[in-house]
Amino acid sequence: MEWQQAIKGFKNYLKLEKSMSPNSVAAYSRDIDKLYQFAQLNSLNPEKITLTDLRSFLTWVSELGMIPSSQARILSGIKSFYKYLLLEDEIKNDPSELLESPKIRRKLPDTLTKEDIDKIIAAIDLSRPDGARNKAIIEVLYSCGLRVSELTELKLSNLYLDIEFVKVTGKGDKERLVPIGGPAIKALKIWLEEVRVHVPAKKGEEDYVFLNRRGAHLTRVFIFMMIKQLAESIGLKKKISPHTFRHSFATHLVEGGADLRAVQEMLGHESITTTEIYTHLDRDYLKSTIIQYHPRS
Repeated sequence: MEWQQAIKGFKNYLKLEKSMSPNSVAAYSRDIDKLYQFAQLNSLNPEKITLTDLRSFLTWVSELGMIPSSQARILSGIKSFYKYLLLEDEIKNDPSELLESPKIRRKLPDTLTKEDIDKIIAAIDLSRPDGARNKAIIEVLYSCGLRVSELTELKLSNLYLDIEFVKVTGKGDKERLVPIGGPAIKALKIWLEEVRVHVPAKKGEEDYVFLNRRGAHLTRVFIFMMIKQLAESIGLKKKISPHTFRHSFATHLVEGGADLRAVQEMLGHESITTTEIYTHLDRDYLKSTIIQYHPRS
Protein backbone atom coordinates (compact mmCIF):
# COMPACT_ATOMS: atom_id res chain seq x y z
CA MET A 1 0.00 0.00 0.00
CA GLU A 2 1.30 3.46 -0.93
CA TRP A 3 1.57 6.15 1.74
CA GLN A 4 -0.62 8.73 0.01
CA GLN A 5 -3.40 6.17 -0.48
CA ALA A 6 -3.15 5.06 3.16
CA ILE A 7 -3.17 8.64 4.50
CA LYS A 8 -6.15 9.62 2.34
CA GLY A 9 -8.11 6.57 3.52
CA PHE A 10 -7.17 7.31 7.14
CA LYS A 11 -8.47 10.89 6.86
CA ASN A 12 -11.79 9.64 5.48
CA TYR A 13 -11.99 7.06 8.30
CA LEU A 14 -11.49 9.76 10.96
CA LYS A 15 -14.01 12.08 9.34
CA LEU A 16 -16.74 9.59 8.42
CA GLU A 17 -16.35 6.66 10.84
CA LYS A 18 -15.05 8.49 13.92
CA SER A 19 -16.98 11.75 13.28
CA MET A 20 -13.93 13.86 14.19
CA SER A 21 -13.88 17.61 13.70
CA PRO A 22 -11.77 19.10 10.86
CA ASN A 23 -9.26 20.36 13.46
CA SER A 24 -8.83 16.88 14.95
CA VAL A 25 -8.47 15.29 11.50
CA ALA A 26 -5.82 17.88 10.61
CA ALA A 27 -3.92 17.19 13.87
CA TYR A 28 -3.89 13.42 13.28
CA SER A 29 -2.84 13.99 9.67
CA ARG A 30 0.16 16.06 10.79
CA ASP A 31 1.23 13.23 13.09
CA ILE A 32 1.07 10.66 10.28
CA ASP A 33 2.92 13.06 7.97
CA LYS A 34 5.85 12.91 10.42
CA LEU A 35 5.80 9.11 10.26
CA TYR A 36 5.65 9.37 6.47
CA GLN A 37 8.74 11.64 6.46
CA PHE A 38 10.62 9.12 8.63
CA ALA A 39 9.50 6.23 6.40
CA GLN A 40 10.69 8.07 3.29
CA LEU A 41 14.15 8.43 4.83
CA ASN A 42 14.24 4.68 5.47
CA SER A 43 12.35 3.47 2.35
CA LEU A 44 9.49 1.90 4.33
CA ASN A 45 5.90 1.29 3.19
CA PRO A 46 3.08 1.49 5.79
CA GLU A 47 2.59 -2.30 5.94
CA LYS A 48 6.34 -2.99 6.22
CA ILE A 49 6.94 -0.93 9.37
CA THR A 50 7.80 -2.96 12.48
CA LEU A 51 7.76 -2.24 16.22
CA THR A 52 11.51 -1.62 16.04
CA ASP A 53 10.96 0.93 13.24
CA LEU A 54 8.33 2.73 15.32
CA ARG A 55 10.66 2.87 18.32
CA SER A 56 13.34 4.35 16.06
CA PHE A 57 10.76 6.84 14.82
CA LEU A 58 9.97 7.99 18.38
CA THR A 59 13.70 8.39 19.04
CA TRP A 60 13.95 10.45 15.83
CA VAL A 61 11.03 12.62 16.89
CA SER A 62 12.59 13.11 20.33
CA GLU A 63 15.87 14.20 18.74
CA LEU A 64 13.92 16.83 16.78
CA GLY A 65 13.26 18.45 20.17
CA MET A 66 9.65 17.38 20.77
CA ILE A 67 8.55 17.29 24.40
CA PRO A 68 7.05 14.05 25.88
CA SER A 69 3.45 15.35 25.69
CA SER A 70 3.85 16.05 21.94
CA GLN A 71 5.42 12.63 21.45
CA ALA A 72 2.48 11.03 23.28
CA ARG A 73 0.03 12.83 21.01
CA ILE A 74 1.91 11.62 17.92
CA LEU A 75 1.86 8.09 19.32
CA SER A 76 -1.91 8.31 19.73
CA GLY A 77 -2.18 9.27 16.05
CA ILE A 78 0.03 6.37 14.99
CA LYS A 79 -1.99 3.87 17.00
CA SER A 80 -5.20 5.14 15.36
CA PHE A 81 -3.54 4.89 11.93
CA TYR A 82 -2.56 1.25 12.42
CA LYS A 83 -5.95 0.43 13.91
CA TYR A 84 -7.43 1.76 10.64
CA LEU A 85 -5.02 -0.35 8.52
CA LEU A 86 -5.95 -3.43 10.58
CA LEU A 87 -9.67 -2.77 10.06
CA GLU A 88 -9.06 -2.45 6.31
CA ASP A 89 -7.07 -5.74 6.25
CA GLU A 90 -4.03 -3.89 4.91
CA ILE A 91 -1.95 -5.41 7.73
CA LYS A 92 -2.26 -8.64 9.73
CA ASN A 93 -0.51 -7.44 12.89
CA ASP A 94 -0.44 -4.03 14.55
CA PRO A 95 3.21 -2.96 15.08
CA SER A 96 2.12 -0.12 17.40
CA GLU A 97 0.34 -2.43 19.87
CA LEU A 98 3.35 -2.82 22.20
CA LEU A 99 4.67 0.70 21.67
CA GLU A 100 4.98 2.46 25.01
CA SER A 101 4.10 6.08 25.52
CA PRO A 102 6.79 8.42 26.88
CA LYS A 103 6.44 9.22 30.57
CA ILE A 104 4.56 12.47 31.04
CA ARG A 105 4.51 14.48 34.21
CA ARG A 106 0.85 15.25 34.61
CA LYS A 107 0.31 18.87 35.50
CA LEU A 108 -2.62 19.66 37.74
CA PRO A 109 -4.93 22.24 36.18
CA ASP A 110 -5.20 25.70 37.70
CA THR A 111 -8.51 26.28 39.44
CA LEU A 112 -10.43 29.21 40.85
CA THR A 113 -11.83 29.37 44.36
CA LYS A 114 -15.52 30.07 44.85
CA GLU A 115 -14.48 33.51 46.11
CA ASP A 116 -12.47 34.14 42.91
CA ILE A 117 -15.51 33.29 40.79
CA ASP A 118 -17.78 35.56 42.87
CA LYS A 119 -15.29 38.44 42.42
CA ILE A 120 -15.10 37.90 38.65
CA ILE A 121 -18.90 37.93 38.35
CA ALA A 122 -19.13 41.01 40.58
CA ALA A 123 -16.63 42.81 38.31
CA ILE A 124 -18.97 42.59 35.30
CA ASP A 125 -20.49 45.98 34.48
CA LEU A 126 -24.22 45.24 34.32
CA SER A 127 -24.99 48.81 33.23
CA ARG A 128 -23.49 48.02 29.82
CA PRO A 129 -25.64 46.32 27.14
CA ASP A 130 -23.29 43.32 27.05
CA GLY A 131 -23.11 42.99 30.86
CA ALA A 132 -26.08 40.60 31.15
CA ARG A 133 -24.62 38.42 28.38
CA ASN A 134 -21.15 38.30 29.92
CA LYS A 135 -22.55 37.39 33.33
CA ALA A 136 -24.59 34.59 31.76
CA ILE A 137 -21.46 33.31 29.98
CA ILE A 138 -19.45 33.04 33.21
CA GLU A 139 -22.36 31.50 35.11
CA VAL A 140 -22.94 28.86 32.40
CA LEU A 141 -19.21 28.03 32.07
CA TYR A 142 -18.95 27.39 35.80
CA SER A 143 -22.39 25.82 36.31
CA CYS A 144 -22.10 23.34 33.44
CA GLY A 145 -18.34 22.85 33.02
CA LEU A 146 -18.50 23.47 29.27
CA ARG A 147 -15.60 23.65 26.87
CA VAL A 148 -15.35 27.10 25.25
CA SER A 149 -16.38 25.65 21.86
CA GLU A 150 -19.44 24.04 23.47
CA LEU A 151 -20.41 27.42 24.93
CA THR A 152 -20.04 29.36 21.66
CA GLU A 153 -22.05 26.66 19.83
CA LEU A 154 -24.81 26.47 22.44
CA LYS A 155 -28.26 26.68 20.82
CA LEU A 156 -31.56 28.08 22.06
CA SER A 157 -33.25 24.88 20.89
CA ASN A 158 -31.02 22.89 23.25
CA LEU A 159 -31.96 24.79 26.41
CA TYR A 160 -34.37 22.94 28.70
CA LEU A 161 -34.40 25.44 31.55
CA ASP A 162 -37.78 24.29 32.89
CA ILE A 163 -36.19 20.94 33.82
CA GLU A 164 -32.76 22.50 34.51
CA PHE A 165 -30.79 20.82 31.71
CA VAL A 166 -28.92 21.93 28.59
CA LYS A 167 -28.02 19.69 25.66
CA VAL A 168 -24.40 20.08 24.62
CA THR A 169 -22.59 18.93 21.48
CA GLY A 170 -19.06 17.96 22.45
CA LYS A 171 -16.04 16.37 20.80
CA GLY A 172 -16.83 14.06 17.90
CA ASP A 173 -20.33 15.58 17.68
CA LYS A 174 -21.34 13.56 20.75
CA GLU A 175 -24.36 14.98 22.56
CA ARG A 176 -24.86 14.96 26.31
CA LEU A 177 -27.33 16.42 28.79
CA VAL A 178 -25.77 18.60 31.50
CA PRO A 179 -27.58 19.92 34.60
CA ILE A 180 -27.63 23.70 34.99
CA GLY A 181 -27.91 25.48 38.34
CA GLY A 182 -30.26 28.21 39.55
CA PRO A 183 -27.89 31.22 39.32
CA ALA A 184 -26.95 30.27 35.73
CA ILE A 185 -30.61 29.85 34.76
CA LYS A 186 -31.45 33.25 36.26
CA ALA A 187 -28.55 34.95 34.43
CA LEU A 188 -29.51 33.22 31.16
CA LYS A 189 -33.14 34.29 31.42
CA ILE A 190 -32.17 37.93 32.02
CA TRP A 191 -29.91 37.85 28.95
CA LEU A 192 -32.44 36.06 26.75
CA GLU A 193 -35.64 37.79 27.84
CA GLU A 194 -34.44 41.32 28.51
CA VAL A 195 -31.46 41.89 26.20
CA ARG A 196 -31.06 39.31 23.45
CA VAL A 197 -34.65 39.83 22.24
CA HIS A 198 -33.53 43.31 21.14
CA VAL A 199 -30.47 42.06 19.19
CA PRO A 200 -31.34 41.31 15.53
CA ALA A 201 -29.67 38.00 14.74
CA LYS A 202 -27.89 37.53 11.41
CA LYS A 203 -29.36 35.04 8.98
CA GLY A 204 -28.38 31.54 10.08
CA GLU A 205 -27.39 32.74 13.56
CA GLU A 206 -30.90 32.90 15.04
CA ASP A 207 -30.55 29.76 17.18
CA TYR A 208 -27.28 30.68 18.92
CA VAL A 209 -27.62 31.61 22.61
CA PHE A 210 -24.78 34.13 22.77
CA LEU A 211 -24.58 36.87 20.13
CA ASN A 212 -22.44 39.98 19.71
CA ARG A 213 -23.96 43.39 19.04
CA ARG A 214 -23.89 42.69 15.29
CA GLY A 215 -26.07 39.60 15.72
CA ALA A 216 -23.35 36.99 15.07
CA HIS A 217 -22.46 34.20 17.51
CA LEU A 218 -19.40 34.78 19.65
CA THR A 219 -15.94 33.42 18.86
CA ARG A 220 -13.63 31.50 21.17
CA VAL A 221 -11.12 34.36 21.01
CA PHE A 222 -13.73 36.82 22.29
CA ILE A 223 -14.47 34.61 25.32
CA PHE A 224 -10.74 34.29 26.08
CA MET A 225 -10.24 38.07 25.90
CA MET A 226 -13.32 38.84 28.00
CA ILE A 227 -12.18 36.49 30.79
CA LYS A 228 -8.63 37.84 30.68
CA GLN A 229 -9.92 41.42 31.07
CA LEU A 230 -12.18 40.45 33.98
CA ALA A 231 -9.29 38.68 35.75
CA GLU A 232 -7.08 41.76 35.31
CA SER A 233 -9.81 44.05 36.60
CA ILE A 234 -9.89 42.26 39.98
CA GLY A 235 -6.10 41.91 40.15
CA LEU A 236 -6.18 38.12 39.88
CA LYS A 237 -2.62 36.82 39.63
CA LYS A 238 -3.54 33.43 38.20
CA LYS A 239 -3.35 32.98 34.44
CA ILE A 240 -6.88 31.88 33.56
CA SER A 241 -8.91 30.95 30.49
CA PRO A 242 -12.43 29.64 29.80
CA HIS A 243 -11.09 26.14 30.53
CA THR A 244 -10.22 27.26 34.08
CA PHE A 245 -13.95 27.44 34.84
CA ARG A 246 -14.33 23.86 33.56
CA HIS A 247 -11.47 22.73 35.80
CA SER A 248 -12.99 24.60 38.75
CA PHE A 249 -16.43 23.08 38.09
CA ALA A 250 -14.99 19.54 38.17
CA THR A 251 -12.65 20.12 41.11
CA HIS A 252 -15.35 21.65 43.29
CA LEU A 253 -17.72 18.78 42.50
CA VAL A 254 -15.14 16.10 43.35
CA GLU A 255 -14.03 17.91 46.52
CA GLY A 256 -17.67 18.16 47.51
CA GLY A 257 -18.03 14.37 47.25
CA ALA A 258 -19.56 13.98 43.78
CA ASP A 259 -19.28 10.54 42.15
CA LEU A 260 -16.41 10.48 39.64
CA ARG A 261 -18.52 8.67 37.03
CA ALA A 262 -21.16 11.40 37.24
CA VAL A 263 -18.49 14.09 36.79
CA GLN A 264 -17.09 12.15 33.81
CA GLU A 265 -20.56 12.10 32.24
CA MET A 266 -21.10 15.83 32.80
CA LEU A 267 -17.69 16.74 31.35
CA GLY A 268 -18.14 14.46 28.35
CA HIS A 269 -14.88 12.59 28.97
CA GLU A 270 -14.56 9.35 27.01
CA SER A 271 -12.22 7.82 29.60
CA ILE A 272 -12.51 7.91 33.40
CA THR A 273 -8.71 8.35 33.61
CA THR A 274 -9.09 11.84 32.15
CA THR A 275 -11.54 12.74 34.91
CA GLU A 276 -9.32 11.29 37.64
CA ILE A 277 -7.01 14.30 37.47
CA TYR A 278 -9.70 16.19 39.38
CA THR A 279 -9.25 13.97 42.43
CA HIS A 280 -6.32 16.21 43.43
CA LEU A 281 -6.92 18.25 46.59
CA ASP A 282 -5.45 21.62 47.45
CA ARG A 283 -2.58 21.76 49.96
CA ASP A 284 -4.57 23.62 52.64
CA TYR A 285 -7.23 20.90 52.58
CA LEU A 286 -4.60 18.15 52.80
CA LYS A 287 -2.85 19.95 55.66
CA SER A 288 -6.06 20.45 57.65
CA THR A 289 -7.05 16.80 57.06
CA ILE A 290 -3.70 15.52 58.32
CA ILE A 291 -3.82 17.80 61.39
CA GLN A 292 -7.36 16.68 62.15
CA TYR A 293 -7.01 12.94 61.63
CA HIS A 294 -3.36 11.86 61.95
CA PRO A 295 -2.72 10.33 65.39
CA ARG A 296 0.64 12.11 65.83
CA SER A 297 -0.51 15.56 64.75
